Amino acid sequence: MKILALDTSTEYCSLALWLDGAVASRDVLAGQRHSELILPMLAELLAECGISLNALDGIAFGSGPGSFTGLRIGCGIAQGLAFGADLPVAGICTLEALAQGTSADRVVACLDARMGEVYHAAYERCEGGWHIASAPGMYAPQQVPALGGHGWTGAGSGFAACGEALAARYADQIDSVIGDAYPHARDIAALAAPLFGRGLGVPAWEAAPLYIRDRIALKTSER
Repeated sequence: MKILALDTSTEYCSLALWLDGAVASRDVLAGQRHSELILPMLAELLAECGISLNALDGIAFGSGPGSFTGLRIGCGIAQGLAFGADLPVAGICTLEALAQGTSADRVVACLDARMGEVYHAAYERCEGGWHIASAPGMYAPQQVPALGGHGWTGAGSGFAACGEALAARYADQIDSVIGDAYPHARDIAALAAPLFGRGLGVPAWEAAPLYIRDRIALKTSER
C-alpha cells in the first residue's frame, strides 16, 4: 500500500509517503504560506523516494477541524492531485491524527479554535484503531464534554492556549499534556492506510473539509 498524506489544517504544513508501512515525511512551520510551500515539498519528497503519483494507491488529507483557509487548501490540493492521477482520497479527522501521534492509550485532543474556544475530541486506543469517547466538537474550554476515568493525556494547541481552564475542567483525570503537538501527515497516513486497504477511499469529487465552526470572526457587538 502506497499512500500520500498531507495536512495544512494548522500553522504547520506536513507531507508523508506511506510505502508499505515505511514512512518518509516533510514538515515546516508555514504560517500562511501553505499553498506556496506544499507543492515544492511534494516534488522533493517524491523524488527522494523515487516514486510518482501514478504509482500510489490513494491520497489522504487532514479534513479538519482546523483553519478554514488551511482546510480548503489541503482538500483542494488532495482533490487536484487525485483527479490528475485517478486516485481515491480519504479525509482524516485532525483530532484523531493528534491522538495517533501520541504513545498514549487515552487522549483528549484539543486544537485552539481562537475566539476563546477549542476543537475537542477524546479517543481511547483499541485493537485496530481508536474508539471515539467524545466526538469532535467546538466548545468553550470550561464546557468541554465530561470524560470517565483517569489516565488521560492532553494533546494539541488547545492545551497551550487554554490549559488552565481545561485542567480545571478535568481536575486529576489528565496525567500529562503535550501542548506543542499538532496534526501530522505521517499520522494521517497511518490512519488512512487501513481505509484504503479495505477499499474505503472515495472519488476525488467527494472530498470535503470537516467544518465545525460556521463563522471565523466575532461580531462587533461581541468584541
